[in-house]
Amino acid sequence: MTAPTADPQAGQAVKAADRAHVFHSWSAQGLIDPLAVAGAEGSYFWDYDGNRYLDFSSQLVNTNIGHQHPKVVAAIQEQAGKLCTVAPGFAVDVRSEAARLVAERTPGDLDKIFFTNGGAEAVENAVRMARVHTGRPKVLSAYRSYHGATAAAINLTGEPRRWASDTGTAGVVHFFGPYPYRSNFHAESEEQEGERALEHLEQLIAFEGPQSIAALILETVVGTAGVLLPPPGYLAGVREICDRHGIVFILDEVMAGFGRTGRWFALDHYGVTPDLLTFAKGVNSGYVPLGGVAISGEIAATFDRRPYPGGLTYSGHPLACASAVATMNTMAEEGIVENAARIGETVLGPGLREIAGRHPSVGEVRGTGVFWALELVKDTETREPLVPYNASGEANAPVAAFAAACKKRGLWPFVNMNRTHVVPPCTISETEAKDGLAALDAALAVADEHATA
Repeated sequence: MTAPTADPQAGQAVKAADRAHVFHSWSAQGLIDPLAVAGAEGSYFWDYDGNRYLDFSSQLVNTNIGHQHPKVVAAIQEQAGKLCTVAPGFAVDVRSEAARLVAERTPGDLDKIFFTNGGAEAVENAVRMARVHTGRPKVLSAYRSYHGATAAAINLTGEPRRWASDTGTAGVVHFFGPYPYRSNFHAESEEQEGERALEHLEQLIAFEGPQSIAALILETVVGTAGVLLPPPGYLAGVREICDRHGIVFILDEVMAGFGRTGRWFALDHYGVTPDLLTFAKGVNSGYVPLGGVAISGEIAATFDRRPYPGGLTYSGHPLACASAVATMNTMAEEGIVENAARIGETVLGPGLREIAGRHPSVGEVRGTGVFWALELVKDTETREPLVPYNASGEANAPVAAFAAACKKRGLWPFVNMNRTHVVPPCTISETEAKDGLAALDAALAVADEHATA
């Protein structure tokens, strides 16, 4: 591990330039104070003051292979020396190999890969393919979801980041997915939750008119909106409903894919094959922007003689594809997916459940692999959230104080609303995971101050 060297003056210069010229996403520009990052390696990154942080956020849940993996860095450097860029209309060895490696890991006949620059564009194009393929206008998505910030993707998103961009005319209809801890269906068991969520979906489709619905999109495991694992049988039930009504089934694996859940894709846990599968993030750990859509044979055939009405200047960018090839090969060679599964089963899962037993602010622990969430509450009996839905400012103070306590202990958390997610790189070691849990355990004492013992 490279030891961070303190250089506060350089850090101040970086921050000054950032404040003068960089416009940050999802932020009130005058209220933020971005950390100036000097470097990163493995499971850690550090600032210019010499403070090192264990990255329990994987940045935006995307550095699955860790920071600065030497094999991926070398692959980018080698490709840059060979061919930096080329238009997407050409056949290029590294693009073809990246597509082959993705298709090798997808189920069924999801063998054609359309490359994008990221997850939101993958969702945009999947929806476009479904609408053209079916000739239908509507798309269904869950309220507890995040699918991206581009035009269609943000309308598909269920959480509050959609509100400012929701046109109300995008042909999107939202529904409630399963969430046993806060059931919308008054379910008393996980099995009942899945059954009633499917009944709700059936009814909504009947009322909307199945002949008007092009696609249904779900995150295989809901990510930013809560790390919600589908109850047994739920995804298979959705698949059956879609088949019965001729609706294209899209699974969004942008966050859940490429080792995050302890499998190459989260769908591997559930034995379900969608018609379209979107991916990004972990396919190359974000080293160079890349996403894509894996396309079934039936939908791909729609465009055999009919031009596909979409494209991107940087679709299948050589540097991005080189990093994807190196990432997938390295994950296979080094057993990184298996490591994520083992760490989840032997360290994170047991450790988080043990922590929950000590803290009145923890209402539920859920997850798999290196994809976990702690639901923070004021009262474990009533399940009242530690902060209100979409809280900001003073209303969000308890969670902000908890996050600050994590950072003070050298842990960089991923917090969203009343939850903290535990989403370190898939490469994290047992020692690093235990260190992170110890810091999290200590920081939760701050959250406990706002909970009923």
